[in-house]
Amino acid sequence: MESGNKKLNHERPVIGITIGDINGIGPEVIIKALSDQRMLDHVTPVIFGSTKVLSFYRKMFQIEDFHYSQLKSFDRLNHRKINVVNCWPEMVEIKVGQVTNEAGNCAYLALKEAVQHLKEGKIEALVTAPINKKNIQRDDFKFPGHTEYLTAEFGAKDSLMLLVTEDLRIGVVTGHIPIKEINSKLTKELVERKLEIMIKSLKKDFGVVKPKVAVLGLNPHAGEEGLLGEEEQQIIEPVVKAYKTKGHLVYGPFPADGFFGAMHHRKFDGILAMYHDQGLVPFKMVGFEKGVNFTAGLPVIRTSPDHGTAYSIAGKNEANPLSMREAIYLASEIVKVRKLVEVS
Repeated sequence: MESGNKKLNHERPVIGITIGDINGIGPEVIIKALSDQRMLDHVTPVIFGSTKVLSFYRKMFQIEDFHYSQLKSFDRLNHRKINVVNCWPEMVEIKVGQVTNEAGNCAYLALKEAVQHLKEGKIEALVTAPINKKNIQRDDFKFPGHTEYLTAEFGAKDSLMLLVTEDLRIGVVTGHIPIKEINSKLTKELVERKLEIMIKSLKKDFGVVKPKVAVLGLNPHAGEEGLLGEEEQQIIEPVVKAYKTKGHLVYGPFPADGFFGAMHHRKFDGILAMYHDQGLVPFKMVGFEKGVNFTAGLPVIRTSPDHGTAYSIAGKNEANPLSMREAIYLASEIVKVRKLVEVS
């Protein structure tokens, strides 16, 4: 599905931001990130949520530098201000730090509205604040998270959860599935699809002409030549060899512990891990406060901060906005890179 983003032609990318779970830290990190007026030099932000919710948190945290205007029509989009689209008409009860069905409904309405605008090309990229994966579930949303929902909405055959920070990009072959299911889900075809998405994304979204990619093994010591598992020999190695034959700079499979312990990740443009925690544990060790989750493989651009709703600190003015800020910046940069790649 084409996003229609070519309709937009102006200096600052228009970045949509969904408010997420209104009882979590989403509104707080959005407000804090956009309170830095320098953000408006780089992007035109459009928040999908509620002016009443934003006003509630702005008053709670006594943040004076956060100013916005309600956007009723994109014909009146203000490129010098923060724009807010009200996604539900009524006032909702905010229960800071609590899981409620009402908050899940609001998160869904904001996401649905933002996706529609993304499809219509009214926004050029989407940044999603954290949701609760349980209270957002409904007939129209039966997905483990944003990634799977957006993959379906934009008709992509597949996508890749790609975690990004300054000198580290890690993708995961299997995402939000139980550990006990990894072995049965891991196939040559799956590893190949994810590797293909990573290579294309490094070129298209990050401007890397000849990406150098490391592929991790599944088992301890990458299987120790079959002694500790055969997935490396039967599944991963054949894919790596096939891509080398095609001329790609793909290496592995590497034992995950030694790979990160020796800081080898600094030598590669991208790293493909076999499962969620194998990739995210070292990633969060390196870039916990400023890491960004990017959904590679979609015709549209979506990023998010690399943290959850954090109910335990919601309302305490303790949430760090750095990851949200970086997510907005990365979305903006990818918009620009994609345009340059199209021109070249």
